[in-house]
Amino acid sequence: MTKYIVVSGGVISGIGKGVIASSTGTLLKSLGLRVTAIKIDPYLNIDAGLMSPLDHGEVFVLNDGGEVDLDLGNYERFLDVELSRINNITTGKVYSEVIEKERKGDYLGKTVQVVPHITDAIQSWVERVADLPIDGEKPDVVIIELGGTVGDIESAPFVEAMRQFQFRVGHDNFCLIHVSLVPVVGSVGEQKTKPTQMSVRDLRGAGLTPDLIACRSSKTLDPSVAAKISMFCHVAPEQVLAVHDVSSVYHVPMLLRESGVVDFFRRRLNLDAIKISDERRLIGEELWTKWTTLAGSYVHIHENVTIALVGKYTNLHDSYISVYKALEHAALNCKRKIEIKWIEATDLENDTLNTDPLKFHESWKALCASDGVIVPGGFGGRGIEGMIVAAKWARENKIPYLGICLGMQIAVIEFARNVCGMAEAHSSEMNPTTPTPVVIDMPEISKTHMGGTMRLGLRPTVFQPGSENGRVRKLYGNKDSVDERHRHRYEVNPEYIGTFEKNGLQFVGKDTTGQRMEIVEMDDHPYFVGCQYHPEYLTRPLNPCPLFRGLILAAVGELDAAL
Repeated sequence: MTKYIVVSGGVISGIGKGVIASSTGTLLKSLGLRVTAIKIDPYLNIDAGLMSPLDHGEVFVLNDGGEVDLDLGNYERFLDVELSRINNITTGKVYSEVIEKERKGDYLGKTVQVVPHITDAIQSWVERVADLPIDGEKPDVVIIELGGTVGDIESAPFVEAMRQFQFRVGHDNFCLIHVSLVPVVGSVGEQKTKPTQMSVRDLRGAGLTPDLIACRSSKTLDPSVAAKISMFCHVAPEQVLAVHDVSSVYHVPMLLRESGVVDFFRRRLNLDAIKISDERRLIGEELWTKWTTLAGSYVHIHENVTIALVGKYTNLHDSYISVYKALEHAALNCKRKIEIKWIEATDLENDTLNTDPLKFHESWKALCASDGVIVPGGFGGRGIEGMIVAAKWARENKIPYLGICLGMQIAVIEFARNVCGMAEAHSSEMNPTTPTPVVIDMPEISKTHMGGTMRLGLRPTVFQPGSENGRVRKLYGNKDSVDERHRHRYEVNPEYIGTFEKNGLQFVGKDTTGQRMEIVEMDDHPYFVGCQYHPEYLTRPLNPCPLFRGLILAAVGELDAAL
């Protein structure tokens, strides 16, 4: 029987449920168990595809093209698995499914209600995910992160569904971790338990009892505070987990293990009854050894590498969480700690020199002092000229540059303007009437519907003849092709490729038709690379993205030696 672990949250959102859920999965996987994950988002959107990054953080893209919550990126990175769109449940998806059934007449004239029809649909969805193979077989454990905060109106149907689900699967197969905040207040730094008490009270009032209470705090939980939470929340002392801030998220699984979480799950869920092959146990032990080594190396690395991230959504760092993680993983692989200079692209533009000269000069100082530059994806015209001047700075001063999706298009526009003499070169996205559209919209993309209509998901990129000696292909191990995840509406105009390549900008990777540009690499530069896909979506702590690794190696002057 599949085991289910629900992770709920109280007091405030953004408390770290995703990291707790991912870390729990990592611990269980280290035992040799097969683990999958579900993220429940109580918003009415069908998916995260049309949400602003400044409102909800990054939109993460899966192999099947699903545009999902950024927490699924955490699951994939921690668990080293590949999920699909079914692993993200939203209110919009559930209600759409139930309404469609009602229109078909599947409910035989019954009054369709939240209970039981919506709650039944939620439970059935969870069980469908539990039947999907992971690592080739049905998962042993399903981690379910319940988004939002217990007590929110929009999450009530999901809480009720989980209340019913605990009886549907049985006590030995259902466990709940409640993540709560223990704030530190006052000049003496007193830790307060009342928010956690109130949160657990709300949870119990909804019919769910926490098996573990993960107490998030900025400092180590005082034993007397843990004892008070145990007493007033009606749980045993060993069921109160102290999850204080640590130097990196890679230490969280170790922190949970030290708290006795693994032994608790063995007893509570009778994990020893699950048959695990010797091969799986060995894989799990090797995983844990590598994980502890990674976490330990993070502490002992003292050399830094500085990368300027020039983007449109830098006011919310979660907008680029996968880019940040990809840089971090690559830096750790190169035995460096990453330091990111977050630069809002508009602050590099001349208009800012007039309106806020201090911010303008500070941004340029940060850019000029960095070891490398990355321009990530984005949509719309704001900040485009700032990105273009950043690319120009990197190209002219031989500073390592990596452009992702929009960042690749920016590199092409800059090259067209300043090397090829196309002064009015632009993208038809930003300037539909430009006489030199070096970036154009793809003909198959819908002009009337925006949701789920981009070029999405895992697609092959074929390296072109003559690219064998290029840095990019060598970084990918001299493969003939690579599969990467995409999310874009616009592409480089193939009509201008001959001009660009004649002037030194080589398109070393294309799609299977040879008409869609995927990877660009500049001659006579330490590292000036762009890719139409999003390599950051496939980064892993123990297996960094080749293009990000190339950027870091170039930034520290070790790329040629590594190749």
